[in-house]
Amino acid sequence: MYYQIKEKLTPCSADEVFNPKPGDPPYVVVMDPKTWYWTKEQFDMVIDIEMDPLEVLETKAVVNMDSLTGTFHVPRRSEMGGKPHKFAFALDEKGIIFIEYGEYAAITVEKIREKKHCKAPSLERFIYDFLEMLIEKDLHLLINTEQELREIEDQILESGVDKYPDRLNEIRSFLMDMRIHYEQMLDLGQELEENENGFFKEKNLRYFRLFTERVMRLMDQVKQLKDYTLQLRELFSTQLDIRMNRIMTVLTVVTVIFMPLTLIAGWYGMNFVYMPELHWKYSYPVVILVSVMIAAGLILWFRKKKWL
Repeated sequence: MYYQIKEKLTPCSADEVFNPKPGDPPYVVVMDPKTWYWTKEQFDMVIDIEMDPLEVLETKAVVNMDSLTGTFHVPRRSEMGGKPHKFAFALDEKGIIFIEYGEYAAITVEKIREKKHCKAPSLERFIYDFLEMLIEKDLHLLINTEQELREIEDQILESGVDKYPDRLNEIRSFLMDMRIHYEQMLDLGQELEENENGFFKEKNLRYFRLFTERVMRLMDQVKQLKDYTLQLRELFSTQLDIRMNRIMTVLTVVTVIFMPLTLIAGWYGMNFVYMPELHWKYSYPVVILVSVMIAAGLILWFRKKKWL
């Protein structure tokens, strides 16, 4: 896929990219690694490293002698814990090339072609649009994640839970991945803004500054949500402690209520010869009445103390 950066990203032929005319706009190319291997010499870029999308472990940018290369490692937003999107890129002042096995970069470039129009098109503006597309829905995603955490909190407080919510672990792991991703995107944006090779126009470096500022705001929100998950873990532990304390309170109250009754049963179970109550015809109902009164009195006292 070959494009030229005009007011609207415009498809073009490979020949227009490999044999540009003076004054031609910068290009955007998306290709698979095999095509890159056979055509990379035609781009006239001095690249110090091999770019294999399968070996991508992070989002980063590397300054070469006459090019800027790097990789993207983008977590899946729609599927927590799913395989990340991986692709590589290379750029100079003439244009940018994306190398991937999948279709993520190609789809993103197509979205830019369909949605973005610019009165002052430039390579810097395209890169900004591309980076913005990578985080386009993240704010909405983080808002939904916060809402889900609030629902988990309400569940813990209102109905209680018998075990630790597995979903909370998934969200926490996802937020950790997003934090790492934003840190790497921030480093990438700062590397572009540094403009070590002078590929970008000075006045257009503001695009990269705008991007890094937005990433920093997203990082702050992720940090807040991560702290929120820790608070929910502590809340769950607290609720378990409260439940255990209530159970222990009930067991203690029941034990205290039956202690006097146990004493009475033990007392009159000794069967000494000289115990006149044993021969009194009202002994049995009186003992029952005394036992009931003791139990009722203790229950009323515990309720007054709000232990029941």
